[in-house]
Amino acid sequence: MRADLREDIRAASEAGYDLIEFWAKKMIAYLSSHTLEDVKGLLKKAKVKPLAINSVEFITFNASWEKINTMNLIRRYAKIAETLKCPYVVLVPSPRPQGVSNQDVFTESVAVLREISDKFKEVKVKFAFEFLGFEWCSVSTLEQDFEIVKAVNRSNVGMVLDTFHFYAGGSKMDSIKTVDKEKVFIFHINDAENRPRDQLQDSHRLFPGQGIIPLREIVAALKSIGYDGPVSIEMFRPEYWRLPAEEVAQKGMEAIQKFV
Repeated sequence: MRADLREDIRAASEAGYDLIEFWAKKMIAYLSSHTLEDVKGLLKKAKVKPLAINSVEFITFNASWEKINTMNLIRRYAKIAETLKCPYVVLVPSPRPQGVSNQDVFTESVAVLREISDKFKEVKVKFAFEFLGFEWCSVSTLEQDFEIVKAVNRSNVGMVLDTFHFYAGGSKMDSIKTVDKEKVFIFHINDAENRPRDQLQDSHRLFPGQGIIPLREIVAALKSIGYDGPVSIEMFRPEYWRLPAEEVAQKGMEAIQKFV
């Protein structure tokens, strides 16, 4: 998180990654003094292709004025992604309002995602809905996420499967085998400290293989449904931010290759 967009792209290139997810706020910071043509130049020089802009947070249960802001932000990111030939924008569900049932979450999420699908159907970008495995999040399991995405039933709406959120939220291993592989747009791989699931926070993430998440089983389950899409490492551990970006990227690549 202490590296800027230019450093991220360079580190990814030097470590041998094919693709990069742009942290949205870094992208906006870079564009405050550069152009999208500059971003294209960085990618071309690095021989790295874009995967996603990550992310637009809390897209559900918005007040009317919040919804306008959210849709405007999605429009901005979608246009940036289209220009860069970046296939995905990641969307994140909101915290669960007090007194809201699972059926309410399902109804709201399906309605919002269909609206996004319709509003931006002419944009050559797809939207990846990412469940968060925290108790406060309205969509916290793979089962919930896929039920919603399946009901949306639009070609430009799919999901992110993140191993940290899969484990922290208590998603079932067998649930992977019920998912349509075409709806898994992005697979985030990371590990976690040995703590009670309900105590896990993003700062407890670890490089793959250093924690307790059953990554081999998750990867095997994804392979069993024929998933062959992108694998992206996503780390939010402040301890790692103190290291050079190139070192973190290289250690991440070495860790991923033990599993895929």
